[in-house]
This record gives sequence, structure tokens and C-alpha cells, in this order.
Amino acid sequence: MGKKHLVHPYIPNSVPEVKEEMLREIGVKDAEELYMEMIPERFRLKKPMKLPKPLLAEYDLKRHVEKILSKNKTCKEYLNFLGAGCWQHYVPAVCDEIARRSEFLTAYAGGTYSDLGKFQAFFEFQSMMGELVGMDVVAVPTYDWGASAGNAIRMASRITGRKEALVPKIISPRRLSIIRNFCQPALMPGHIDVELVNYDPETGMLDLEDLRNKISLKTAGVYFENPSYLGIIEAQGEEISKIAHKNGAESIVGIDPISLGVLAPPAEYGADIVCGEVQPLGIHMHCGGGLCGFIASRDEEKYVGEYPSLLISITDTQREGEYAFGQCRYDRTSYVGRDKAKDWVGTSTALWSIVAAVYMALMGPSGMKEIGEAIIQKSHYVAKLLSEVQGIKILFSNFFKEFIVNFDGTGKTVYEINRDLLKHGIFGGKDITREFPELGSSALYCVTEIHTIEDLKKLANALAEVVK
Repeated sequence: MGKKHLVHPYIPNSVPEVKEEMLREIGVKDAEELYMEMIPERFRLKKPMKLPKPLLAEYDLKRHVEKILSKNKTCKEYLNFLGAGCWQHYVPAVCDEIARRSEFLTAYAGGTYSDLGKFQAFFEFQSMMGELVGMDVVAVPTYDWGASAGNAIRMASRITGRKEALVPKIISPRRLSIIRNFCQPALMPGHIDVELVNYDPETGMLDLEDLRNKISLKTAGVYFENPSYLGIIEAQGEEISKIAHKNGAESIVGIDPISLGVLAPPAEYGADIVCGEVQPLGIHMHCGGGLCGFIASRDEEKYVGEYPSLLISITDTQREGEYAFGQCRYDRTSYVGRDKAKDWVGTSTALWSIVAAVYMALMGPSGMKEIGEAIIQKSHYVAKLLSEVQGIKILFSNFFKEFIVNFDGTGKTVYEINRDLLKHGIFGGKDITREFPELGSSALYCVTEIHTIEDLKKLANALAEVVK
């Protein structure tokens, strides 16, 4: 008889005898009976999966996985010019140090049994973010920019009692998908119509005439971004807010907070609700993760009462000179109201808000100004270099850290160019050809403070060689 090997299952309760016992307990013959209600027949695999033989030793498995992972190339090995919603910024060592502290990393939800100063850290984040965007109130973060924008639009709908939102056509398709998801399908009673507003083909900014034509007394809010998904600085913010307010709608602005060292805070051009992505503030890209969306507003009851997420407040205690931190208007949330709450919130990305607080405290106002200036100077410098390469054109000039590079004049596709850039150790810009076909063969390039002058020259030289 051959020796029988003991196979350790990677998935709990996957041993055949255990599975059979579980099925008997719930009264079904096999797992197929469970799948019948959940997974349509056409989606089910009708043959065994082609899986490799199991590796019994942990060391063998580790080596096997490492071999697979070695096929990946990281931003440490390659020069990276990808952005489009998750950006490579420098993360100071102190941000990682604080994030790994056990009282923050392991304390869930900030209950009395696990707070250990987390409420104060949340309050510090809210305070600094509020100062950065020019608003009084900031909530503990939600999942990402898309989720915060979706929540902000739902807030505007509840405040105004209206069921329509105007959103710029120049928006991340992924973010738009999330917003539509938050606004719910047309058949649901809470549905909010999402209508796109065109952009000016000369400037890339919102088409104000199209906005005036589409806004109505049904419009709950006008949502726009500054900078936009394509990196364009929206210089018409004040006029957009006036158009929204004239029609009784809320002005909702989505922002990249690292731009606020050089751009005016949204409160200065009429924003009622501000949302955006915290990831640039000291958070690693984490394979596309590390995202963290925030919402901010003025300190008015009509806004505070509509926040779906947690708000941490500060108060005096009975002991003179002592402060306490706790939940503000906790009754608003789905933690209390459950299905009767105005909105919902689940496990959030609050750990990242603590990291962002560390980053903002470390940078201070002068540091944010310095990094904003460095980014805008470097991005415009390399854009000028690329515009001098034959066949390459920069489509819009009013940008912050991301800009559109058009390759129509080269006769090559963005896919071909990015493939050849890999031979130079460079991750090229995001291919937006299918997202915005009217812009031709174009890519979205991102430049941040991490790029040196040598890096930018290397990109220009590599592209000059690639497009020949």
C-alpha cells in the first residue's frame, strides 16, 4: 500500500467529512442545493478546476507563492507615472510608526473597552482636515472618494428633498459607478437621478452653459471636482456654486487635499459640502488600496444631522482642565437607527484618518504649501519637456499634478507606448482612450513630489525613443 499523505486544508471546514456533517445539520443533500437559489445555472462551472497538486510543506508553499509574486514589478523598481485615483506620494516614516501602534491598529470601533486615545486621534484628524478645507465639521472617514461623494449627494438629497444630482462628465468611471450605486436603482424609492454635465473642450473645465441648461428645481446638488479626475484645475468654482444656490441646490466639491497648499479651499468658492480622498496624506498605495474618503461641511444642524458616519466631539469633564472625547449625535447613525436610519455606515477606514492626522501635523501649513508648489512646478516642467517630443501634445494647460498626454501624432496607441516604456523601467500614464474617446489616443500622467528632475528627463527621453 502506498503511503497516505495528510493534506492540511487551506479553507476551514473543507474536509469532506466535516462538510457532510454540516450539510446533514441544515438538511440538504449537497452544496448544489444551496447554489441553486444563489447562483444561476449559467454561471456555475460544470467541470473540476485545474488546480496544481497541494504543497504539503509550508516552506514549499511559501517559495511557490514568492515565485508567482516575483513576476510583479513594483514602484520601487520601476519609475511610476500612474495616478488616476491612487497616487504615489512620499510617506514619512513616522506615519507608518504611528499606524502600527497596537492601540490604534488593533482597537476596533473605539468602544469604551478599546478606545485608548483613538477618539482624540479622530478629533485631531477632523480638526486639521476642517482647517485644510475651510469647513467646521468633518466626519470619521468612509471607504474612499467615491463613497464619500455618494454619501454627500445623498445628504444633499435629504436636505433639499430633491432627487437629482448633476455630475461632471470628466469624472473617474469607477467613481461615477460608485456614485450611481449610492444613488440606487431607478426602481428603488430612494433613487436619485444622476445626470452628466459636459466640459469645455478648450479648457477641460465644466461647461457653464450646459450646467445652466440642465439644472432645475429637481436638482438636489451640483457635484464637481477640483482638481478634476483628469487633473484640471476648476477655476469656475465660485460661479458653479452661485448657479447651484440660485436654483436652491447644494454645491458639493470633491478635492484632493494635497492640492490645498496652493489652491483655495472649497469654502472660499461657495461649497456647502466637501468630500474627497485622504490617501495622498501619508498613506501608501497598498496595491490600489489605502483609500479613505472624507466628508466636511459647515457647523449647521441641517448638515450635521444628515452625516451618515461617526462624528467625534470634545467637551469638559468634572475635573478642571480635563477634556473628554465622545460621539456627537450618535442617534443619526445606522448603529442606532439600523434600517430606520437616514443612511448607513459600516466598518470605516478610520485607521487611515489617524495616519493622515500625523501627516498633516508633521507638514503644517508651510509644509502643505511647499509640497503643493513642488508638485505643480514639476508636473508643468515635465509637461513642457513632453510637448517638445515630436507627435506628442499636452491637451490642457490648467492642471495640478495630473495631465493628459495625447499620442495621436505618433501613430501609436497608448497600449503600445506603455508596453515599450516598461523596457525602460517606467510605468506610463493611465490609458484613457476608451474612457474618453473624444480625446483620442491619450494617457493620464501623474507627477508628485517623489519625482526628481532626473526622473522627469528620463521619462521625456524614453518617450522620445519609444514614439520614433
